[in-house]
Amino acid sequence: MSACCGDDHPDNGDDEEEDEEDEAATGGLLQVSEIRWAAAAGVILSVSFIVGWNDLHRAADVLAVVAAGVGGRIFVPGTLRSLRRGKIGVGTLMTIAGVGALALGEVREAAMLAFLFSISEGLEEFSVGRAQRGLRALLTLVPETAIVRRDGIEQEVPSATIRLGETLIVRPGGRIATDGSIRAGHSTVDMAAITGESMPVEVRAGSLVFAGSINANGALDVEATATTADNSLARVVDLVTDAQANKGQRQRLADRIARPLVPGVMAVASGIAILGSVLGDPHIWIQRALVVLVAASPCALAISVPITVVAAVGAASRFGVIIKGGAALEALGTIRVVALDKTGTLTRNHPAVTEVVAVGQHTREEVLGIAAALEARSDTHSLTRSSPHIPTSPPPTTSQPLPVQD
Repeated sequence: MSACCGDDHPDNGDDEEEDEEDEAATGGLLQVSEIRWAAAAGVILSVSFIVGWNDLHRAADVLAVVAAGVGGRIFVPGTLRSLRRGKIGVGTLMTIAGVGALALGEVREAAMLAFLFSISEGLEEFSVGRAQRGLRALLTLVPETAIVRRDGIEQEVPSATIRLGETLIVRPGGRIATDGSIRAGHSTVDMAAITGESMPVEVRAGSLVFAGSINANGALDVEATATTADNSLARVVDLVTDAQANKGQRQRLADRIARPLVPGVMAVASGIAILGSVLGDPHIWIQRALVVLVAASPCALAISVPITVVAAVGAASRFGVIIKGGAALEALGTIRVVALDKTGTLTRNHPAVTEVVAVGQHTREEVLGIAAALEARSDTHSLTRSSPHIPTSPPPTTSQPLPVQD
């Protein structure tokens, strides 16, 4: 359960919570335990209604109680743990309302409440997990193994065992396992995942390269300047994860409104139940007090902004855009003018041939044939895929080869 809904979860270091986050971040809806329990509660509750329609009321009530217990498993244990620490939240309101409905004999209403609230908790957990999955996907850019020169012998080792100062051998087309400095070799490296640079960068001895970069067309000797746990990709993920705690103005406002609402709702509901019981029918007024507990719950207000921020940050990360939390996201929403440097254009990272100009007596077909011959064995260079108009093999020609000048 989200802390903004009352901090009904145990501390962040709790193993159970970490397992739930991992489940939410590694699969679909049914991979989230809250969704599975909510689905089970929904099935049992549906059977309860069907049995009740066939005048088997006692069996229907028993099934409704079971459904309430299955759905309540999602939030009741966390509520009790929070109460022991002196904290109350929306889970507290829902627990009181559910127990009260059971005490009044409204078992199906209690089961419906538990089912709906567990569904909301599961969807919240899934949304957060999907955002985290987008961030964790960045770490998959690092290869699981790397070729390292140790004691003069090149050997393939797990990337996690790379030590500072070791020399990595990066072959053409391979990914660089960790940040480093080139000691030997000359190549072009695609660093788009880290730097956002749309075109591959030419590197040579002394150049710096980053984890997850793709080596294009030349073998490189790279001295590791960071371990895989502390490389640029890992720092980006940690930065975005930490930045999610950097709340924007709207999120801070929602928190300020939601936190005092929980005890306020409890006080109002208690007043309704006590005064109504004194002045009227206790059964009716306690029911109305329970309705107030549920209807006035500030959970929707409290989770709306943080869930939006987390989902937006996670979605952006999947497109290579890193947003530093809610404050930066809100600032981004206020932008009305964008200034572009250099030529004032935005590139798509897909070079294209726009025009072929033949010089002298040479024809356009001759120029394309020569270009195709030069690029036929340079598949790793981005410009070889610049246009479908350049044939993959040179067309037959009777013209004499042109001299190539540096």
